[in-house]
Amino acid sequence: MIKGIKLFNNFTNTKQILFFRSFSTAAKGDRLKASHYVKTRGSCKSISIVGLPNIGKSTFFNALTSSNAAMAANFPFCTIDPNIGKVFVPDERLDYISDLLKTKSKIGVQLEFVDVAGLIKGAADGEGLGNKFLGNIRQTSLICHLVRCFEDKGITHVSDEIDPIRDIETIETELILADLQSLEKMLTEGKKKQSNPELQMKFDLVKRISEYLHKGLPARDVEITDMEWPVFHSLHLLTSKPTIYTCNVAEGDAATGNKYTDLVKEYSKSKGLEIEPVVISAKIESELANMEGNDETKKEFLQLYGLENNGLSKVINGAYKLLGLQSYYTASSNECHAWTFKAGWTAPKAAGVIHSDFEKGFIKCDTISYNDFIECKGDEKIAKEKGKQRSEGKAYIVNDGDILFFKFN
Repeated sequence: MIKGIKLFNNFTNTKQILFFRSFSTAAKGDRLKASHYVKTRGSCKSISIVGLPNIGKSTFFNALTSSNAAMAANFPFCTIDPNIGKVFVPDERLDYISDLLKTKSKIGVQLEFVDVAGLIKGAADGEGLGNKFLGNIRQTSLICHLVRCFEDKGITHVSDEIDPIRDIETIETELILADLQSLEKMLTEGKKKQSNPELQMKFDLVKRISEYLHKGLPARDVEITDMEWPVFHSLHLLTSKPTIYTCNVAEGDAATGNKYTDLVKEYSKSKGLEIEPVVISAKIESELANMEGNDETKKEFLQLYGLENNGLSKVINGAYKLLGLQSYYTASSNECHAWTFKAGWTAPKAAGVIHSDFEKGFIKCDTISYNDFIECKGDEKIAKEKGKQRSEGKAYIVNDGDILFFKFN
């Protein structure tokens, strides 16, 4: 790994300070959408695959995890207990660094996906084992909302006709109703304890969230302050979770989409969602995941359907972005490793991802950006000559793609 050199750069430090402040704009009581805090400070547990029954969720999950762990069948609730699988995040930078240094091994970042059983209308009231399924979603950090955008008379639809917007609204209404139910008891108790300032703040926040939900708006759209975030986070609301729509289409529509995917994209845009809906064919992805052969064989298979890349990578990378996650790397001739951190984290906190001792005993870190690393061909001598590497202290804000070497006591 490239070792650091001493560098005094006031301009870099000033930029770091300004960048750090951009993550604290609500510290004095200003309000930002809750989605901002969810992205910058929320937990990163796992991602739930949510949708109505018979839309291809289990096929999609099996393709994601390259397994047959989830039962895929043509009847509601073929999945009752959630299937859980770990998925590597596609990372060209990791591949390139590893190839450049000819490392013996490389370890990428993983995300956990949970295949939740199909929800139906009335789930918030317990219909179709709804309470259990909603509880599974509550334990995750992001919702991958799979929507049926294909016609197939051989696969029944719970409403007997294809209407992706109705399907989306059915699921989202159940999530809102479930959140309202969880807040109702808090509102009742809050009216009795308004003399306590902390409980008063919680009561006011819960009341404001409830008003949003009654308008059919998700909790993530509620504007909150920096001080209100811990309370908001403790509520574990279903509609506070970032959402990415994934349209499951027939094989022939995988490259172009269809009239149904157009409706979903329009709907997503009207809701102001950060990530555009991803169009995939779960059947193609499933075949690809279980296909034998090298990358070239798989590329040729995708080209048969007019595709350059598989849709699963878009889903995984979209989820990674929505969770506010970034990657830094540690690299040597022995191993290249990608590590996950949140935008705005300082070097000691990012070091803690590797081991808590790295954070506690942090002294400094040697760092070089990914682009500079590639420009220097991973060569320590060239990096030193060009002044591309530097030594940073505890205040350093880690950047996406940084290659770091930590020094700690």
